[in-house]
Amino acid sequence: MEILTAINDLIWNPMAYLALGVGLFFTALTAGVQFRRIPDMFRVMREKKTDAAGIAPAQALLLTLSSRVGVGNLAGVGTALAAGGPGALFWMVVVGFVGSAAAFAESLLAQVYKRKIDGEQRGGIPFYIEHGLRLKWLAVIVATITLVGYGFVFPGVQSNNIASAFEGAFNVPVWLTAIVVTALFAFVIIGGTRRIVRTAEVAIPFMALGYVLASAIIIALNADLVLPTMQLILSSAFGTHQIFGGIAGAALAWGVRRAVFSSVAGVGEGTFGAAAASVTHPAKQGFVQSFSVFIDTVVVCNATGIMILITGSYNVVAPGGEILLSNNDLEAGPAYVQAAVDSITAGFGPGFIAIALFFFAFTTLVAFYYIANTNLTYLFKKDHGAQKMFLKIGMLAITFYGCVESADVIWAVGDIGYGSLGWLNMIAIVLLAPVVWKVLRDYDAQRKQGLDPSFDPTRLGISGADFWVSGRRTKDADNGALSGSDSTVPESPDR
Repeated sequence: MEILTAINDLIWNPMAYLALGVGLFFTALTAGVQFRRIPDMFRVMREKKTDAAGIAPAQALLLTLSSRVGVGNLAGVGTALAAGGPGALFWMVVVGFVGSAAAFAESLLAQVYKRKIDGEQRGGIPFYIEHGLRLKWLAVIVATITLVGYGFVFPGVQSNNIASAFEGAFNVPVWLTAIVVTALFAFVIIGGTRRIVRTAEVAIPFMALGYVLASAIIIALNADLVLPTMQLILSSAFGTHQIFGGIAGAALAWGVRRAVFSSVAGVGEGTFGAAAASVTHPAKQGFVQSFSVFIDTVVVCNATGIMILITGSYNVVAPGGEILLSNNDLEAGPAYVQAAVDSITAGFGPGFIAIALFFFAFTTLVAFYYIANTNLTYLFKKDHGAQKMFLKIGMLAITFYGCVESADVIWAVGDIGYGSLGWLNMIAIVLLAPVVWKVLRDYDAQRKQGLDPSFDPTRLGISGADFWVSGRRTKDADNGALSGSDSTVPESPDR
């Protein structure tokens, strides 16, 4: 286990800073697109889907949030505060804003290089590595790692969190939780993409709004401590606090790391859901996905952090092991959130955590199936019914197993693959940065002309975007037939 931990540290520690650097790079390249195109984010989310094979932009947002908003929003924030002090929360927010530019870039690329397979729009990391970078062998490796990780490793970690929470809060036997969670999961994935999207549409707003509302109530009941808490966060972040000033570096390190772990901006996890959206221009879904990082890190993680700090439900330990602050004897993680809730309503904390973890982990499970299935589809293309059935059975089996057995080794092994995937994706999107710049510039130019932007890769000199080329051919053919049948119909401006 120590060897696995060492390998994970070797992969993840530098990758957190790589993600920050990539986020800053795309923020500069796009002239701060995540700030200057905020109105477009909300406008696009109201648009309907333009192709029966895809889903609406808002649906794609919720599908992606299923994987972004998860257990890390509880456990990760608590860990960051324990190791980096209150200042870590400030850096988490900063990274959330910066990282949303990387999310924009990878989601835009997922849209540019997507394909229509078996009547559905599919795309993501392996698609733009093959069709954008022309490295099919690497795309196959990436798809295989993603399929194995999201299909047969990560689900066990999520289900283990659910089972442990319900056993601790309600004394529910883990085997019973295993049966219920596996049955619910089977019901969702058997229904295909439509039921997966519908589950995200119902669960994500309820989950996120409910959690943020509960956090807001706790913060409101301690309203007199809000300003001092903000001052504590800032002074700790910039090294001026008398207790936490000495660990300002740790605050930065842990804030960056946990923000990347939580939002997975730049790691590529959100690309698969982003590609499913049916839009007229790739940049549109890029805007939507950058907003999803804002929701995950700036809203949900911030709500968790402030709730913990304002109630004093945390401890801080310096990198050398020195205890800087000891408010309780709790282990860093979800227990801090539990203590924060208990400070207002004694005894309610364990139940609150169990219910929150169920929704966070279950919706992540659903998103994992969609991601694994997309990579399976990439590898086998059409006529892969037997492989898809094997995937479903395997995911249900590991979900059940994760409930009744420890997931420590599974998590450590899976994290190596997940981290490797992140490295490959960030290198890929940086190499494809010229495409990102070209597509965004095209969007900006059309908006300046007062148009609803539409994407023509041929005009921009972008190859490999077959989905968009064939779509325009079909549209032009339809327009030609319409013009031929009625001479009074004006010629399409697209021709």
